Amino acid sequence: MCRQFLLVWLGVVALSAQAQQYVLSEGVITFFSEATLENIKAENKSTTSVFDATSGEIAFAIPNNQFQFEKKLMQQHFNEKYMESEKYPRSTFSGRLEGFDVSKLGEQRVKAIGKLLIHGVTQSVEIPGVIEVGPQGIIMKSVFMIKLADYKIKIPQILWQNIAEQVEVTANFIYKPR
Repeated sequence: MCRQFLLVWLGVVALSAQAQQYVLSEGVITFFSEATLENIKAENKSTTSVFDATSGEIAFAIPNNQFQFEKKLMQQHFNEKYMESEKYPRSTFSGRLEGFDVSKLGEQRVKAIGKLLIHGVTQSVEIPGVIEVGPQGIIMKSVFMIKLADYKIKIPQILWQNIAEQVEVTANFIYKPR
């Protein structure tokens, strides 16, 4: 479904001659869980994304099974017990940036407003971030919190000291003109 959305969205964007379209050339999503017994960190470099600088529309997809952990057992538990990656293969966001002016060079504080899909649950979100427009492309950065319960990700009672109820997500994207 996400792939279809991205393909349709790319097709619509391609029809607009005046739009300034960008595609992700480098993207990293990390999450960090600080818990009493153990901190957990994972990184995913397999994100795909498109951004229309004229309209501010943005969409991205993250394959859940591509998060890399320090410990393989953590990665296995993440995919099998928490994210259920076979059942929910990707997480997605689609929305629009507010506070972005394509004509301004340099750094701008923005907010992405849209729908975030994780673990089969879609939530309306507002994600703060910074965007920098330069001659080589556009850099987007964001740090935000996600409550696992909001996305029906269950933490077994026995592991409550190992896994935090919310995780910090960091997104760093570099876009190049399409």
